[in-house]
Amino acid sequence: MEFYPGIICPGFVNAHCHSELSYLKGAIAEGCGHGGFAASIAKVRDNFTPEQRTKALLDADSNMWDEGINAVADIVNDNSSFAIKAQSQIEYHSFAEVFGLKTSNIEQCKSLTINPNTTLTPHSVYSVQSNDFAKVCRHSSAPLSIHFKESEAEELLFEGKGSLAEWYSTVGFECDFLHFGSPARRIVESIPAERSVILVHNCFVTQEDIDLIMSHFSAPVYWVLCPRSNRFISGVVPDVVHLLRRNHLNICIGTDSLASNHSLSILEELKCFENIPLEELLRWATFGGAQALGIKPRGVINIDGVDLENMRLTPQTVVKRLV
Repeated sequence: MEFYPGIICPGFVNAHCHSELSYLKGAIAEGCGHGGFAASIAKVRDNFTPEQRTKALLDADSNMWDEGINAVADIVNDNSSFAIKAQSQIEYHSFAEVFGLKTSNIEQCKSLTINPNTTLTPHSVYSVQSNDFAKVCRHSSAPLSIHFKESEAEELLFEGKGSLAEWYSTVGFECDFLHFGSPARRIVESIPAERSVILVHNCFVTQEDIDLIMSHFSAPVYWVLCPRSNRFISGVVPDVVHLLRRNHLNICIGTDSLASNHSLSILEELKCFENIPLEELLRWATFGGAQALGIKPRGVINIDGVDLENMRLTPQTVVKRLV
């Protein structure tokens, strides 16, 4: 018999990741905001060779496994990650992300679904025109993974205001979905009630949003938090976690990408939450994500360096894979 100090629990589930962007680690400045972040990716993404991108993907996959992650909800825009996923010990569900206000990538995304465990999803409520959004939301019974209320500009767009509306006007993007009046209203009027949805980021979610969404869906709705990415991009430290908890919602944890984070560590994301019972945090990071993906928790990890007297994570807390 071997003794392990700390806490033993199932492997983590990363409920939102863009592993394709791993080659951009360290290439994007912190605090550039959502507009600056998108512009920076467009500016630097061609500076990397296929070999560099592949190595970054391999390293990301290996590091996630070492960090105790057994399953990943991974956003894809091309084929670059599938060969690595086929050899990985991690269980991936790939969401082929549809977007486009002038030119849609829906046909390219459909071609990606020939890969195992890959389904379509809209990128967000602000980046897909109505026809494609409706097609994707009715394409299958698989969960959808949608970026939701990551910035204030998303809500303001539906009022014709804010930085997103100004940018769209400058580049000549016309949106045919603003009549919905709000991001939450577009969700409930576009997605069948019986289809499960994974809503990602949720930094500016309100009680009104929650009431509207939860009154519509009969299928489970999952709310993913990626605190370190939010801080990296815009300096936002969302307080929404307490609102989600008060409403007894299904909470999951994601890392977003290495373009907007320093690592793909679920444990480091958990350290961002203060004054929340550790048992609850671990449930979000394991069973929460597993339920969102419709899988069973797998693996066994040991979390060491915990303040066991107060049942809290500390800066010294580390994770070690046992199985």
